[in-house]
Amino acid sequence: MASKASIAGHPIHPMLIPFPLALWNTSFVVDVVYYFWRGPSLPVISKFLLAAGCLGAIAAAIPGLIDWSAIRNSKVKRIANWHARLNIIALIIFATSLYLRMKVGAPWVNYSLKIPYLLSLFGVILISISGWLGGAMSFEHGVGVAPQHDSPEEEVAKVRFPA
Repeated sequence: MASKASIAGHPIHPMLIPFPLALWNTSFVVDVVYYFWRGPSLPVISKFLLAAGCLGAIAAAIPGLIDWSAIRNSKVKRIANWHARLNIIALIIFATSLYLRMKVGAPWVNYSLKIPYLLSLFGVILISISGWLGGAMSFEHGVGVAPQHDSPEEEVAKVRFPA
């Protein structure tokens, strides 16, 4: 099924998802580096990465929802529902981690970074699982991919690598 949210035939959702994934993962890496080496700018960098990741996730969700609404196959819809649920939960977790690092939220955790760090770790695990589900939808079920309708000769001529 071709993507309903596309620009010149190119699906928008896969174009946008690398940003929140990279930002959130980098934020977690910065947290780990800060844990071992207390560079004073690292917590600020991590906060900005978390915030940018949350904004990027919201931007990626809009075309994702448009594509989700066009899925008719019940098996694929079930995968898409879990993909969406995990992404929403991850967004809430990363936003909570960000909130607990800010002046207004830090008193909730006694100004400790342990809980925000654990939330970020949990969020990274969730987006990894969700990304795997998103890949399964695209690569196994063709969601967001326009069918090629190759001839049998063209199909045989494709280079294949054994799994």
